[in-house]
Amino acid sequence: MEAGSAYTGRLPRGCVLCRQGSKMVLLVTGKCSTGCYYCPLSLEKRGKDVTYANERKVSSDGEIMDEARTIDAQGTGITGGDPVACLERTVRLVRALKEEFGPRHHVHLYTSSLDLDAFRALEEAGLDELRLHPPRERWSTMQDAGIAEFKRSSKMRIGLEVPALPGEGEKLMELVAFAADAGLDFVNLNELELSEGNWEKLSERGMDVKDGVSSAIKGSEETALEVLAAAKRVPVHYCSSSFKDSVQLRKRIKRRALRVALPSDIITEEGTLLKGVVEGPVDEIAAMLRDRFEVPPKLFRMDAEKKRVEVAPWVLEEIFSELPYESFLVEEYPTADRLEVEREPLRPR
Repeated sequence: MEAGSAYTGRLPRGCVLCRQGSKMVLLVTGKCSTGCYYCPLSLEKRGKDVTYANERKVSSDGEIMDEARTIDAQGTGITGGDPVACLERTVRLVRALKEEFGPRHHVHLYTSSLDLDAFRALEEAGLDELRLHPPRERWSTMQDAGIAEFKRSSKMRIGLEVPALPGEGEKLMELVAFAADAGLDFVNLNELELSEGNWEKLSERGMDVKDGVSSAIKGSEETALEVLAAAKRVPVHYCSSSFKDSVQLRKRIKRRALRVALPSDIITEEGTLLKGVVEGPVDEIAAMLRDRFEVPPKLFRMDAEKKRVEVAPWVLEEIFSELPYESFLVEEYPTADRLEVEREPLRPR
């Protein structure tokens, strides 16, 4: 696959949608009782009862559905924290997604819980794919969790998804063997990543990044590929750290850009939006663009939140030298947070 990822057998449906960038990521809550030392969740979300649809913090079901429509989502990956920690909310959202977008909207969910009653409630609500993320200390005792029995009575696709911990190849082989014996549908191995939330605990264990430009942990990829090569009885998928950024995120951002870009924006090859920006008194700038330079209304927009006027870049490049305000070419993500990537001044201070 792209970016060093690889798989045997057949990719889970949730991974197919991820690869296409057509999956909304729905963090139902940052709450989780497991406390895995390798958890990469950010500090702004970890342990907090917050909900995010992609990069957008949301407070209602309507905002979640709006974000899904904005990227024309064909499916949703529900994550956390642990969504089972807020089971009633999660069940409601699974049902709401199916009601809003129809049965073909694929919903998969990650959980570190082994609560079979919760799994049945989620399946009844319409969940298509369950991804079990048992903590490291449970890897050798999964046969006692009743998963095999539950799988036989369930119509959901069920698999395991865990990080490829460096040096833990033997334990991961045991986990893959359990998955095969239990009749599970797949095993996903994620390249372990350094984050603001786990760097201290990973460092305490002697782990480090594999190079100077990556957040991936040294030895994780090698461990994952050894397991993948040896697995014969169940499909195994290795997802690299770079895949998430260079493929999944990039394609999802491009989908969003195509739907949110204004006539005054330029969509770049990376899916970001290139904007002309004039900073200063918004009403005064807008009046000058309209009356003096006769810029068509569709090619500029007043942004009161950021105290600026956005102008088509090709227009601003023609007139910036005649404006008594600071002007820039700004590249930013088309996401709800509008994260700025780069800023090039057109008029020096």
